[in-house]
Amino acid sequence: MRSRGHRSSGSTLWPERKSSVTDNFVKIITGDGFVRGFALNSTEIVERARQIHSTAPVVTAALGRTLTATSMMGTMLKDENCAITVQIKGDGPIGSILCVSDFSGNVRGYAANPLVDLPLNGLGKLDVAGGVGRSGFLNIIKDLGLREPYVGQVPIVSGEIAEDITHYFAVSEQVPTVTALGVLVDRDYSVKAAGGYILQLMPNADESAIEKLERAVAKVKPVSTLIDEGKTPAEILRALLCEFDVEILEQSYKEYRCNCSRERIERALISLGREELLKLAQEQQSIEVSCQFCERKYQVPADELRHFAGL
Repeated sequence: MRSRGHRSSGSTLWPERKSSVTDNFVKIITGDGFVRGFALNSTEIVERARQIHSTAPVVTAALGRTLTATSMMGTMLKDENCAITVQIKGDGPIGSILCVSDFSGNVRGYAANPLVDLPLNGLGKLDVAGGVGRSGFLNIIKDLGLREPYVGQVPIVSGEIAEDITHYFAVSEQVPTVTALGVLVDRDYSVKAAGGYILQLMPNADESAIEKLERAVAKVKPVSTLIDEGKTPAEILRALLCEFDVEILEQSYKEYRCNCSRERIERALISLGREELLKLAQEQQSIEVSCQFCERKYQVPADELRHFAGL
């Protein structure tokens, strides 16, 4: 969806229409083409993930930040058949975090150890870096519809996730990037506010654009605070890019969405091979297969397993 605006008396170009109450994502480019930006209110997405996986607060924050980044990165894909996977494999107790987004930015994910509980860090905040770990790898896998996926890997630099995503863009894609991600967990462990933004300098950006961006980022509150205060994604980017003319390219709604199905489960079982399928069929009357992303359970009887094995 593309929406063009009119030039206001200020320096920013925004659409005439008010965004729908369901819009939680905005994508922009500056009028000079120097900066592109993405912002997402992911509160509902992260709360849905928390409900599905029953995550402890620090895992809610770590998984929520990763879901938010993955959704925005999904909207950078060029084709509707593409998908992106973000995997964080740190040495912390949470273990691996894996999130997948489609071309539209609808996202799903899970953490290997969702019940990890840690004391607050020295700043009195959830210790995301302690949960993720400060060493390990961030893997980005892009399914671009080609024979082989694109795979990028960079070392974890902080475990805070936003800095790690920024480092990935700098090293693997050579794109100067500002990434902010945040999750506020309420007293009842529900998600009070979550979201993030990604700002990227385009190849033709000049020194003045860099200086403007640095000034703006230094002044803005943490993104989870802005969302908790009721700021929309468009308002957050407006504050960040107040010195630029800006065109909104997309305003839309992103959600937590799993695409599991009986057919996908069957294909996964078939990939186990004939010998393993026959072994399972012999040992059990039926097996239960759970989707890692949504916890939906599928019952597969032994006769179906034998059928998949070619009997």
